[in-house]
Amino acid sequence: MINLADIHKSFGGTVVLDGLNLFIEKGEVTVVIGQSGGGKSVLLKHIIGLLRPDSGRVEIDGNDITTFNDRQLNEIRKRFGMLFQEAALFDSMTVSQNVAFPLVEHTKLTKSEIGEIVSEKLSHVGLKGVEDKMPSELSGGMKKRVGLARAIALEPEIILFDEPTTGLDPIIAGAIDQLIIDIQRRLNVTCVVISHDIEGTFKMAHKIAMLLEGKIIEYGTPEEIKRSSNPALKQFLEGNIDGPIKVI
Repeated sequence: MINLADIHKSFGGTVVLDGLNLFIEKGEVTVVIGQSGGGKSVLLKHIIGLLRPDSGRVEIDGNDITTFNDRQLNEIRKRFGMLFQEAALFDSMTVSQNVAFPLVEHTKLTKSEIGEIVSEKLSHVGLKGVEDKMPSELSGGMKKRVGLARAIALEPEIILFDEPTTGLDPIIAGAIDQLIIDIQRRLNVTCVVISHDIEGTFKMAHKIAMLLEGKIIEYGTPEEIKRSSNPALKQFLEGNIDGPIKVI
C-alpha cells in the first residue's frame, strides 16, 4: 500500500534519510524503531506529504505523491488519520469539538450526524461521558485516546502514529498499544507506528523496520527480528552501550 523507494532527505547539509527503502503492507501494523533524532518522524512526514524528498519516490497505491500538487495532496491526506506525539488537541475546544473537527471541515454532515459519529469514535477508544471536558481536564492517556478518536473520525485507510506512548506510564502505554491493535482489527486499517517502546513494538507489530543512519537496516516479522544476527539491531533491542551504534 505504501512504498518508499530510494528516499534521500537532507537539512542544511545534514543527511537524515540516505537511500531509504520501505514497503508497508496493506492492513498491517508496521512499527519503525531506531535512535532518537534518527529520522523516524521525518520518514512519517514523507508518507503523508508534509515533506518532499530530495530524491526518490513515495507511492500510495502505486501513485507517486512526490509529483502531486497541493490540491492532490490534500485529497490523498483525507485517506490518512494521524495521532501526534503530544495528541495535538485544540486547547480551546471541548473533547467533542476536537473529535468533530475533521468532520466539520471535510464533510457536509448535519450537527446531529456528526454528534453520533463523535460518540461512536469515543466509544471505540474506551471513552464515554467526556464530550464536554476540555483537554486541560484530561490525563495524558485520555488525551492520546481523544487524539485517536479524532484520527479515525473520517474512517481513514491509513493511520500514522508518532510515538503514541511517549510520556505515559507502563500501564497506560500498554493500554494504548492494545487500543492500536483493536482499532486496526476493527477497522482493518493500515497502521504505521514510530516507537521506542520495544515491548509494545513486539506486542502490536505485524512487521518491524529498524532505521539507522538514514536507511532501513532490518525488516521483518517480530520473530524474524528476534532471530536477526544484525549487531546494530541486537544492540538497540538489548539497550547495550557497546556495539556498532555509537552513543554520543
